[in-house]
Amino acid sequence: MLADAGVTVVTRSSDYETPPWGKLDQPPYVNACALVETDLTPKGLLALCLDTERELGRIRIEKWGPRVIDIDLLAYEDEVIEDPSFPALNVPHPYMLDRAFVLVPLAEIAPDLVVRGVRVAEAAAAMDSSGIVRLEPRP
Repeated sequence: MLADAGVTVVTRSSDYETPPWGKLDQPPYVNACALVETDLTPKGLLALCLDTERELGRIRIEKWGPRVIDIDLLAYEDEVIEDPSFPALNVPHPYMLDRAFVLVPLAEIAPDLVVRGVRVAEAAAAMDSSGIVRLEPRP
């Protein structure tokens, strides 16, 4: 499906079990990051992410509530985009440097990525990552 849409996964992080965030009375999450190459525009890539979520059963009921899947566009090359006509399109993701559940897997695959003047590896090292556990790969 992704290749047909003009997206190739270059690399993917390990899966990490992470404590829930925002709404704490729910099971842990599993988080991962992927680096992709694409011919899609940022809007096109985000639209593909949202379509993929819907196809996998995502229903948006409550903010930060339980979900089957959540795909975020964290960064798109060196672009800075805040598009009021497409409110979900903000890159770099406005909260990514504040969330260990994003930075830990991202630092595994893109430690030298610079976001708002900060290297991802340095941001990850400065975060409290207690409760984040790297999961063993599935056979």
